[in-house]
Amino acid sequence: MKLFCAALIGSLILAGCGKGKEPAAVAPTPQQSAAPTDALTVTLPESMAARVKVGKPEVREIAQTLRVPGRIEVDERRLSQVGSSIAGRVTEVFVNVGDAVTPGKALAMMSSPELTNAQLSFLRASSTATLADKTFERARLLFAADVIGKAELQRREAEQKVAQAEFHAAQDQLRLLGMGPQDVARLRIDGDIKSAVPITAQRAGVVIERKVTQGQVVQPADQLFTVADLSAVWAVGGVPERAARSVAVNQLVDVEVVAVGKVIPGRIVFVSDTISPDARTVTVRTEVKNPDRTLKPAMLATLEISRAAEEKLTVPSTAVVRHSDKDHVFMAKSGNKFTLVPVDLDVEIDGVRPVLKGLSAEDTIVLDGAFHLNNERKRAGQE
Repeated sequence: MKLFCAALIGSLILAGCGKGKEPAAVAPTPQQSAAPTDALTVTLPESMAARVKVGKPEVREIAQTLRVPGRIEVDERRLSQVGSSIAGRVTEVFVNVGDAVTPGKALAMMSSPELTNAQLSFLRASSTATLADKTFERARLLFAADVIGKAELQRREAEQKVAQAEFHAAQDQLRLLGMGPQDVARLRIDGDIKSAVPITAQRAGVVIERKVTQGQVVQPADQLFTVADLSAVWAVGGVPERAARSVAVNQLVDVEVVAVGKVIPGRIVFVSDTISPDARTVTVRTEVKNPDRTLKPAMLATLEISRAAEEKLTVPSTAVVRHSDKDHVFMAKSGNKFTLVPVDLDVEIDGVRPVLKGLSAEDTIVLDGAFHLNNERKRAGQE
């Protein structure tokens, strides 16, 4: 019994001494202790030395062409809205969308009681003015014959001036209501009142919108037709804000319109002073000549804007490989080793990629053969 108690006490003491001790850590294997960047590093084999060219990035003058998506729009300086000057009913419509018109061409006819009353007022004012002219002329002769006094002559002269003013006001009212100078002159001679007046085009162009039908009652505020001169149009695009400083008014642009299968030269006529908050772009408008009217509003276009040449650090396209959906280059390390590093590059121009971020002119990289070296890196990683 004493022997059993002694054994029990000894086992308890040993258990207490071992309490709180951590188990010994297992030493990592070489593969486990390797840094994550080891997977991006490769040693250049002797067999590949002739296929790989090493050097430094080169500073070159780059004349970049900025490609901007856009669309064809009507030149608003060549756009006119045609409406009625009076309230009335449209009796005839002469044009449809797509019809070509010339200045003064009648687009529609409308009748209005207001027009009839204005013609009556004009005829009355014309008769009054004619009578006042004759009365003043008679008074002038009587004054010269010392039949009437000077006061009477001045009264007749004042009446003549008032009558002439009323006549000119009535004449202007008819022109505001849409009657042309020839129609007004004919009305004064013939006295034939017309119940309808034409709605005419103010400029040459094409009817691109019609908002009126026969029998419709219209008001002076209504826009009935839209006429556009399409001999020149706008190509409108949005330039990314980072490239906005490289565009300016009067800069030449090539406008590519796939629908017509050709590239048309243009000139920037407007650069917005504000940035679209959603797209982060600056709106530019390019004027494009369109004498044969092949360019139609709402056609899709691409604006190729040539920027001034700038000195930029560049790498050959053969130095660039894609890894994790990003551009990378192999940078030289000691011991004939190369590490794949991420870089920010612009679009390819004449076989080179301008460097935006990630490289300096002092770095040594693989200029040619990066594709083969990357395959070697992948093969070594699999092994």
